[in-house]
Amino acid sequence: MAPRRFARGPMQWPRCQWMKETEIMATEIRVPTLGESVTEATIAQWYKKPGDAVSADEPIVELETDKVTVEVPAPASGTLGDLLVKEGDTVEVGTLLGQIEEGSGAAEKPAAAKPAAAKSETKAEEPKQAETGAQETVDVVVPAAGESVTEADVGEWFVKVGDAVKADDILVELETDKAAQEIPAPVAGTVVEIAAATGDTVTPNQLLLKIATGEGAAAAAPAAKAAATPAPAKTSGTDMPPAPSASKMMQEKSVSADQVSGSGKRGQVLKGDVIAAVASGMTGQSAQQASAPAPARAAPPAEDEPREERVRMTKLRQTIARRLKDAQNTAAMLTTYNEVDMGPVMELRKQYKDLFEKKHGVKLGFMGFFTKAVCHALKDVPAVNAEIDGTDVIYKNFCHIGVAVGTDRGLVVPVVRDADEMSIAEIEKTIAGLGRKARDGKLGMADMQGGTFTISNGGVYGSLMSSPILNAPQSGILGMHKIQERPMVVNGEIVARPMMYLALSYDHRIVDGKEAVTFLVRVKESLEDIQRLVLDL
Repeated sequence: MAPRRFARGPMQWPRCQWMKETEIMATEIRVPTLGESVTEATIAQWYKKPGDAVSADEPIVELETDKVTVEVPAPASGTLGDLLVKEGDTVEVGTLLGQIEEGSGAAEKPAAAKPAAAKSETKAEEPKQAETGAQETVDVVVPAAGESVTEADVGEWFVKVGDAVKADDILVELETDKAAQEIPAPVAGTVVEIAAATGDTVTPNQLLLKIATGEGAAAAAPAAKAAATPAPAKTSGTDMPPAPSASKMMQEKSVSADQVSGSGKRGQVLKGDVIAAVASGMTGQSAQQASAPAPARAAPPAEDEPREERVRMTKLRQTIARRLKDAQNTAAMLTTYNEVDMGPVMELRKQYKDLFEKKHGVKLGFMGFFTKAVCHALKDVPAVNAEIDGTDVIYKNFCHIGVAVGTDRGLVVPVVRDADEMSIAEIEKTIAGLGRKARDGKLGMADMQGGTFTISNGGVYGSLMSSPILNAPQSGILGMHKIQERPMVVNGEIVARPMMYLALSYDHRIVDGKEAVTFLVRVKESLEDIQRLVLDL
């Protein structure tokens, strides 16, 4: 029997919809759900042809959307029948692509896995018997990392070949463009093979390592150590041709392949890459210069070279850089400023912080007040809580507030969901929990999706004033800064007051200057007169 395959992850990899027809014993292959707002895809490449034998979970066709490429696995073992669509065709979610007929395919591949939907209804597969007797090999594969995440980088390995592991021991850390994820051992045993090296790029369901279990596990350890060899490093080049829809658009727009930087699997140029290149004006000579890699820098002086260190950017840092630049290129971004007297908040916090912590088990900070004030302002100025989708404006009648958190890996933005329905104590507890998860690298995809507005507190690092960049597709982000005593005129007298500059960056395509200023004034009024938060004014 085939080795059992284990993968743990917060979300499941998109699978094609399928249904067995009892009379003809065939399984339908349909276009799977491709993610939020994605309704169609292009057939990029068929991996099989009619009459070929296929195994369950074996990739049979690659679909390309404007956001990502998706490999559709076979829902069952059998023989591939007629294909109803061809490469280059555009299909909608749920479209029938073809059928898998039961029979020769299953017989030719006895080791094929059962469909995922049927696994829970069948008994467990018998373990693979190795030469050592009762030894069973368990495959640990890359888990699905969430919607739109198609690959990850292998980070730090916590085990090596020959090591004994217990169930739930951490084996390796995978890093995607959104979060880091630790992969635990599904069973106790001995590591007999590591199939990916640190720095390799891997895709969901790709083999990471094998664990031997049973009586033969201990005996397998010495042989495994002797046979261990490092996995070969992947090359950075690509021989992948552009996707069909991308090739068509490149011909229409007179753009050559070397003028577009591919973001697909193995560097393949996708339709979205061509759209981005054309939108940013990368045509002709300027396009070639913009898409070409940066020229090699001049060699440093000999005395400086030993003191330099070259470190590869993490997936998270690369994504941060790309998203921030995309936000600047896409949105009509503008920033407006105001200042707030933090005296009332500081006095209230000083008076009740001990009692607050004793009752709620969390410290009373400033973020609870600011989050609550932002929610009040968003209700008064809904445009700041909206986003643009094509030619439509989507107004959000709820407040999912993203809180920017700086970590050793880079900036992440976990989301406080339905913050407008929370008390200040509930907000503080949620932010504290998300902050711990961010620093420990435990944030999941669900923790960082769906935000409608973002708050960034640069004041904790001493920033006096800055212009934050939008967190697309959101239309607004509030920047908090350092509290500093400054001379202010109060009732005709000059007094020292603890003041903070506030900065609101917004998308001028949807938010007008009047609305932006009104939003900041509402936040200022709520913080300088705390009773407004209590009375919902």
